[in-house]
Amino acid sequence: MRATLVGPAELGQLFGISRTRLAQITARPDFPAPVAELVMGKVWDLADIRRWASATGRQLHDPPATDGT
Repeated sequence: MRATLVGPAELGQLFGISRTRLAQITARPDFPAPVAELVMGKVWDLADIRRWASATGRQLHDPPATDGT
């Protein structure tokens, strides 16, 4: 099974938060570790983010489209 990866822009959309707030949340020690760090920034596995959001009581918005639509 292939992982769905998300970067900071997608995370901001998922959580409905600003870049500043996103930086605060991703710096938390309990936030999932990124699966990679690319030139464009860190990327996370969406499944890890969903588990963390569920465990911490955070609501996620609809995920951004990843199929180019």
